[in-house]
Amino acid sequence: MKHILQIGAGGVGRVAAHKIDQLPASFPEVTLASRTLSKCESIAAELTRNPRVAQVDADDVAATAALIRDSGADLVLNLALPYQDLSIMEACLEAGAHYVDTANYEPRDEARFSYEYQWPYHGRFAEKGLMALLGSGFDPGVTNVFCAHAQKHLFDEIHYVDILDCNAGDHGLPFATNFNPEINIREITAKGRYWEGGWKETEPMEIHRSYEFPVAGEKEIYLLYHEEMESLSKHLPHLKRIRFWMTFGESYLTHLKVLQNVGMTSIEPVSFQGREIIPIEFLRTLLPDPASLGPLTKGKTVIGNIIKGIKDGKARKVYIYNVCDHEEAFRETNSQAISYTTGVPAMIGSKLMMEGTWMKPGVWNMEQLDPDPFMADLNQYGLPWQIEELDPESPDLLA
Repeated sequence: MKHILQIGAGGVGRVAAHKIDQLPASFPEVTLASRTLSKCESIAAELTRNPRVAQVDADDVAATAALIRDSGADLVLNLALPYQDLSIMEACLEAGAHYVDTANYEPRDEARFSYEYQWPYHGRFAEKGLMALLGSGFDPGVTNVFCAHAQKHLFDEIHYVDILDCNAGDHGLPFATNFNPEINIREITAKGRYWEGGWKETEPMEIHRSYEFPVAGEKEIYLLYHEEMESLSKHLPHLKRIRFWMTFGESYLTHLKVLQNVGMTSIEPVSFQGREIIPIEFLRTLLPDPASLGPLTKGKTVIGNIIKGIKDGKARKVYIYNVCDHEEAFRETNSQAISYTTGVPAMIGSKLMMEGTWMKPGVWNMEQLDPDPFMADLNQYGLPWQIEELDPESPDLLA
């Protein structure tokens, strides 16, 4: 394969474009597309190569398929909104291109994100000899591969997984989201869920703990639902429990609570001056563009998995994680670490498919593929990981 079409020119899109630009042998030909052409042109001006740029409405299957054909793309990297996953998958099927995304599908009119919408595409992709790789970001993405690595090399049985996402960065603004505000707020205001022999539901942000992170120190973490648990609970055969945790500062939560209380996070239409608007979409226009946070943000992210299980008949517990620096990420790609930690894995997943290292027809989650080449590329392309052995008999700080 020679030609990659990247759809999406936000913060993650900027990182992926920079990383793709650095690897001409893996990505000889590149087209960068977005609904807003000027965003593509702005990113293209930062690159050493000269990618083709194009305007496309990713909701329009026919127009997207026409762009795939016109560009000659072998693979489409979807870095648009999760609402557009299915339309881009349909376009790939129509035009005969492979597919990669970083987040699962979410309906516009319902705060629900689930692989139940994309898994049924398996037969259609397989029949056409095409591959769709789901969730090639960090979480989901790298956290799935960490589990696959642990299952292959560190454990005979994995029993417990806690995924911890810590952003210890500071942008100095009263309130801002680190990625698309609408998606971010919908995600964290939804009810929490975790898997323990079946799905358990909690109220939003109901369960929280203090945790001492490497580099970042002690932070307050909150239990959320996150999509990688849906696939990992299906693909880790000995799993007893999996949970997802994310850090939030007090100021962030206070602002969010006020916005909820006045109805600004609602996805239900309201009448305003003779027309219908959706409050959260209006709120998005008022909040800082996440892409603008790059030059402001200092500090680090610490994202990884605490995994407990059995190896050679004995209990074992490990912490696999990555530390990413916001300022270093910005120096390389003009984007902060939240975008960097998603954009780099998006490039790596695409690279492994373009090279044929990961290539089998159908729809696949990250943990279903050989983790070794992906783990090696993380170390090589900016997201080095480390493994810390923990005492399996020590108290579970997240219990």
